[in-house]
Amino acid sequence: MLLLSLLLSFLSCSAVEVKRPRGVSLSNLHFYDESKPFTCLDGSRTISADRVNDDYCDCRDGSDEPDSIMCTGKQHCTFVSYQEIFLPAKNAVVNEAFCYCCDTTDEYNSGAVCKNTCKEMGLRERETLQQLAEITKEGFRLKQQLIEEGKKGREEKQKQLVELQENKKSIEGRVETLRAAKEAAEEPEKEAKDAHQKAWEVKKKKKKKKKKKVKPLKPKKRIGRNQLVLCCTFSVSVAELQSHAELDTDGDGALSESEAQALLGGAAQADATVFQDLVWSAIKDKYKSEALPDAPSPEEIPIEEGTDSHPEIREGQPPREEEEDEEEDGEDEDDDDTEEDHKVKGEKNAEKSPGSQATLTEKKAEDEEEKMPPYDEATQTLIDAAQKARDEFDDAEKSLREMEDSIRRLEKEISFDFGPEGEFAYLYNQCYELTTNEYIYRLCPFSRVSQKPKQGGSETNLGSWGSWAGPEENKFSVMKYEHGTGCWQGPSRSTMV
Repeated sequence: MLLLSLLLSFLSCSAVEVKRPRGVSLSNLHFYDESKPFTCLDGSRTISADRVNDDYCDCRDGSDEPDSIMCTGKQHCTFVSYQEIFLPAKNAVVNEAFCYCCDTTDEYNSGAVCKNTCKEMGLRERETLQQLAEITKEGFRLKQQLIEEGKKGREEKQKQLVELQENKKSIEGRVETLRAAKEAAEEPEKEAKDAHQKAWEVKKKKKKKKKKKVKPLKPKKRIGRNQLVLCCTFSVSVAELQSHAELDTDGDGALSESEAQALLGGAAQADATVFQDLVWSAIKDKYKSEALPDAPSPEEIPIEEGTDSHPEIREGQPPREEEEDEEEDGEDEDDDDTEEDHKVKGEKNAEKSPGSQATLTEKKAEDEEEKMPPYDEATQTLIDAAQKARDEFDDAEKSLREMEDSIRRLEKEISFDFGPEGEFAYLYNQCYELTTNEYIYRLCPFSRVSQKPKQGGSETNLGSWGSWAGPEENKFSVMKYEHGTGCWQGPSRSTMV
């Protein structure tokens, strides 16, 4: 406001000519009193008043010869109707028939005809000062507006912070109440679910015991060429075949579930008929009995003298070896097949087997049996009640977290120094960009500064808000951003704005 008033007073005043020695400015007029001795402006000596402007340099600073370029190195223009200035020495040539001063005071004794142009220059200067005054006035108005808005915004945020802090206490109490209700509802829920789980496990164990009662394949005796005489009623499961690693078809030393199932024709188990018709011929050469591993073959058993070399087969005894040989002769043709052929045949048999679909259905049924049945109505009611309590607790806890985040943001914003009167508060949460030939610079006041290549690439952090870093007389003229991305083998980047 002081600058504005001075400018307006300058514009409203008319020029007045003041009598003074030639070359003396108005600001130095009080040093040149013709009724008193003159003291050099540098204080080096004092001389009589009549020695001022006598074309001899008595003072080392040349102040006794204000009208002489030889002593002062500059020429003063009075500019009676405009303003006074000093011409530099390179232009300060007095009485050389060229007017440097608009009031012609530099050509007072040359006879040159010069036109006083100070009035026209003053009018142009006056227009410039009027524009400057208007800009200054508008700037002052905007600054006052920003100060008022910043003050009002700060008061609103402080009020909002107080309200949030008060509401936080009530929400914290509600969260603890809902937590207790949740824990109280989860206790009977857990007991009911555990009881249901335990009952289902007991039921599963009973089912498994029933399944174990099915008699597995057990050879009665070994005769002939390791062939088994099988009882008429039995079934062979995948798990039982898997216990015989010697039946492995892919050479990894173990019979997998899929390999065993392929040997059984794609089914989960095989009865006596299917086993004898499809399975036995494929495994008989590899099968090793677990019952009588060391039993001698018939070729190793000597026949007593005088007995029939083909004894009569009694009931329950295996067929004669000759009959076995005849059967095996027909099977020898199949023995030439490779291990891979047996696997392919097993897979084809599984595909063609009419029982394969039934096996899949059985497997599906088994999977369904393994699934725990749904909870009873009473247990489900407890579960629903506990879930409702959990949902209410989660919602309240989420609201509390959001409120705490809002409190932290407000406290952070209020803590910033937005200037002597808060006039820079409007810059908060704003961002500005500057595009150059290579980079796009982004400034977010009181937050961070970054740069990004114009043609694409990753962003580089040039610093986060640090403090005001202007000179002591104008502290709020410079912003400092620090602790940015580190330079290659150097310090962290920082920016002064």
